[in-house]
Amino acid sequence: MPTVAPLDLAGHCVSAEFVANIPFFSLAEGEVHRLDNGQKSSTVHDGLLAATVALDGKSLITSGEDGRVCSVSAAGEVSQIASVGRKWINCVAAGPQGAVAFGYGPNAVVHFADGKQKTLPHQRSVEDVAFAPKGMRLAAAHYGGATLHFPASEGKPTELLWQGAHTRVTFSPDGNFLVTAMQENALHGWRIADARHMRMSGYPAKVKSISWSVKGRWLATSGAPAAIVWPFQSKDGPMGKAPLELGTRGDVLVTCVACHPADEIAAIGYSDGMVLAVRFADAKEVLLRRPGKGAISSMAWDQEGRRLAFGSEAGDCGVIDITA
Repeated sequence: MPTVAPLDLAGHCVSAEFVANIPFFSLAEGEVHRLDNGQKSSTVHDGLLAATVALDGKSLITSGEDGRVCSVSAAGEVSQIASVGRKWINCVAAGPQGAVAFGYGPNAVVHFADGKQKTLPHQRSVEDVAFAPKGMRLAAAHYGGATLHFPASEGKPTELLWQGAHTRVTFSPDGNFLVTAMQENALHGWRIADARHMRMSGYPAKVKSISWSVKGRWLATSGAPAAIVWPFQSKDGPMGKAPLELGTRGDVLVTCVACHPADEIAAIGYSDGMVLAVRFADAKEVLLRRPGKGAISSMAWDQEGRRLAFGSEAGDCGVIDITA
């Protein structure tokens, strides 16, 4: 039976992650809490908007309402990476060779490890940024689609167009597909080689959480009373194929998904705070956490896939050990 180590914090949990195998919880007020031989905290921002783990897994990259991008080490030491004045930096991404990307207003910015920065202007507000799995390539989501850049060169960007507001962006692990979540209740995707469109609609709510399975064979998403899991095994992605519907719970919405790092299993978090683990092959379910306070807003597995960190909109956080 899984065991839950609860952590009751005050405020909305923006991000639950593992940094150097230590659970980190980032709150919207600007504090980052970690469970490292007891609960410890660091004040990082005056209003925290986004957080992600560096590719080497040794630090947390954060952005905030104070116009700063920061790095928080496993020991809780805070250092500033970039500052753009009093502008909201609403998205951040960790890239190869120590690069960090972030977005504010119509600008996407890439900060390289040597301290150089490149600003990539767009016509509309940049809502999210993501690095490709290989090479120095960046995607920026905005109204009207997504733009692909090679920030280390002067090449012309590639525009992937689709009407509407695109609020999240992610590359498939093999780099063949780009998928965005939209302001309307839908996903949109492109096969990058030929910009072929992939429309994934029918959600009753906005898709706020997306997670690729190991090897990128499946894309799990929130926004329905089940986790909607799209197949990406073929060159056409999910086109013409029905998604899996895992962990269906009637009138309770899925608000967060996190695919396991080694097995085709997803942790599914709900609007009432419940967390299930569900296997793709046979839809077998295991209860990881009973309902609690607030909708699950973030989840992440550790590298071994033994522990799951979770946080809720009410600060109801914790770590689930599935091997106990």
